[in-house]
Amino acid sequence: MSDTVIMPRPQAHPLAGHVMTGAQMIVQVIADEGATAIFGYSGGAILPTYDAVFLYNEAQQRAGVRQIPLIVPANEQGAGFMAAGYARSSGRVGVALVTSGPGATNTVTPIRDCMADSVPIVVICGQVPTAAIGSDAFQEAPVASIMGAVAKHVFLVTDPAKLEATVRTAFEVARTGRPGPVVIDVPKDVQNWQGEYRGFGTLPIPGYRRRMDTSAASVLAEPDAARFFELLAASRRPLVYAGGGVTNGSAADALREFAAAFDVPVVTTLMGIGAMDTADPRCLRMLGMHGAAFANYAVEDCDFLITVGARFDDRVAGDPQRFAASAQAIAQFDIDRAEINKVKRVQWSHVGPLREALAALTAAGRKLGVSADHAAWRAVLAELRRVHAMNYDRESPLIQPYYVIEEIARVTRGEAIVSTGVGQHQMWAAQYCEFREPRLWLTSGSMGTMGFGLPAAIGAQVANPDRLVIDIDGDASVRMNIGELETATTYDLPVKVVVLNNFGDGMVKQWQKLYFKGRLSASDKSLHKKDFVKAAQADGFGYAVRLDKKADVPRVIREFLGFKGPAFLEVVIDPDAGVYPMVGPGQSYDKMITGDFIVSRNAAPDAAAPDPSEMF
Repeated sequence: MSDTVIMPRPQAHPLAGHVMTGAQMIVQVIADEGATAIFGYSGGAILPTYDAVFLYNEAQQRAGVRQIPLIVPANEQGAGFMAAGYARSSGRVGVALVTSGPGATNTVTPIRDCMADSVPIVVICGQVPTAAIGSDAFQEAPVASIMGAVAKHVFLVTDPAKLEATVRTAFEVARTGRPGPVVIDVPKDVQNWQGEYRGFGTLPIPGYRRRMDTSAASVLAEPDAARFFELLAASRRPLVYAGGGVTNGSAADALREFAAAFDVPVVTTLMGIGAMDTADPRCLRMLGMHGAAFANYAVEDCDFLITVGARFDDRVAGDPQRFAASAQAIAQFDIDRAEINKVKRVQWSHVGPLREALAALTAAGRKLGVSADHAAWRAVLAELRRVHAMNYDRESPLIQPYYVIEEIARVTRGEAIVSTGVGQHQMWAAQYCEFREPRLWLTSGSMGTMGFGLPAAIGAQVANPDRLVIDIDGDASVRMNIGELETATTYDLPVKVVVLNNFGDGMVKQWQKLYFKGRLSASDKSLHKKDFVKAAQADGFGYAVRLDKKADVPRVIREFLGFKGPAFLEVVIDPDAGVYPMVGPGQSYDKMITGDFIVSRNAAPDAAAPDPSEMF
């Protein structure tokens, strides 16, 4: 045990010294780390740990204390996305438990998805016995090699004496710094091994902990804060560009306080939605490829861009050189030093925990007596919002997807957890839903993984049993993991699933119409025979309805959201409805396409807001 770092606790663990199997140790550490659910599918190489879960819950039930529910999906990809939905909506580490070989490889996509969006999960994979590793044994896969390219870290446990410390370390790595997925590959013989449970101790990972200690100790120095406020004082059009790091770093409250204290408007990325209350007048909604026109124009016009937990992704800064081209200075806050100056050169930066940095910045500004009033800039932005508002064909006799989402938002008042698949419906939800708080918006951002929405909603419902959870999905995306409809009813989870059916891969069709002369190669599903309502009924949904009349939308939405158990709603929408605005890949915001119902200031200069340079 000399390779284990022993970190004594003030009080010994009640089970310290008890003899356990390796599998029982895995389950006990999961419980000690505060997990309230496990998502996974069993199989031969992980059976000892599944048996340990059963025994743990049996003992907890006898003692009359909290058990750890084991949620079994239709396949392991679903387990990974459920763990991700659990983590994204709660801030806790999600746990997936799968078998070797295909069980492990089915989790590659959710693991990469979590890595790309900085989501903390621990995936525990069974593995063939230690002696059989590398022999192409039944259901063997080189998990460490495969996962090493997509996970934050991978542990292969070959010394059973290190198993307990390894599992505890995996949770530490998953949640600290820039969060991410950690994989533990556990051979079956290691699970069956017996030893004494210590109740504390982690592996020696000195380099990682040194970086974490350095990051945690990174305090915004007074001279750096003073320099920031010099840049702010020189600015007349400041703008915060907030990303998913704000939510991951629990920094939403600190961001809101900063924005209010110094009168700075905020735009958010797709992953940053919820960092600001969407009803706050300073919140200009989402920027980027499908961001609001007024948000993108604000970025074009700002003279000081304050980047918080965002990384100048290509869906935001398609043409980095021309992104925020009017900005005289750019500041960047991030937990990850690698993000500074990676895409866009900045004039001021701070690396460290965002919540603490923003709080220190606000305190420093108050101490310096900074008094910022950007009323003239906010007036320009208000006019941009008015002239270039989101809009669509409200007179169409066909059901418009935007109208459906507006009705959902009107009923939920920004208080529901909303997950999505990937495609047009994802962007419509981002554009038209309301969110009062962070962790209410769950979507696959960087990876753009179809099939994410339904299992993520299930994981979120498990983590938040008293909240309304809605999966806004598309007919193509929901097909990817439609087997999880049965998971929702099996565990009587009151998830609300709405499928916006435009009979095809809507976003692909939109790109094919714009860039491939309308050749709908493999994207048109109008001839497919899927009856979604019958599928939902077959899987046990007590409420399963098809909505195809515009006049019925308000009534049916109320019924659907008010149903007490799992509910399914298919909405037949206008198959030609598009996602606008749209900035083409690699293009700058001045090339933004706004469609027929959103005013472009380039196409209609007489209707646009005044040039901000003339307002000061």
